[in-house]
Amino acid sequence: MRFHVEHEFPAPPNAVAEILCDPSFHTALALPDLSRPEVLESTTSAEQRILRLRYEFVGHLDPIARRILAGRKLTWIQELRLDPTTGVGRLAFEAESEPDRLHGSADVRLETIAAGTRRRVDGEFFVKVPLVGGTAERRIVPGLVTRMDVEAAALTARLSAT
Repeated sequence: MRFHVEHEFPAPPNAVAEILCDPSFHTALALPDLSRPEVLESTTSAEQRILRLRYEFVGHLDPIARRILAGRKLTWIQELRLDPTTGVGRLAFEAESEPDRLHGSADVRLETIAAGTRRRVDGEFFVKVPLVGGTAERRIVPGLVTRMDVEAAALTARLSAT
């Protein structure tokens, strides 16, 4: 299922990129239905920033999802790769236990606008489970977008505080 989100921030793209790739920002951020993430990798170079996080879903799972998981925890790895100079990057996420069944990715672009920065995220999310995959995608993607909205609000608050 395709998704698209846009957020505007009151700072230049390089300041937005710094926070988006800052592990302490994410480990302090309370997102709906998720545990605080475990930082798996945080790499910074002149050309690229990489941030890999492990999340666990701690919210309510519907009966179909519980049956698919068969008692296992729902954890996934999220990776953001971002070029701080161009503001272009890639967001990828996949279930830790069965990445071929639950995964997605998105192009990320930080664009300069008069008020600061616009972040555009265009991606796709897949649940590769026969008969219920499409239904699961339609139920999961709105939560994914909501969590990006919460992240954007926290990022705006942090930028405004500095």
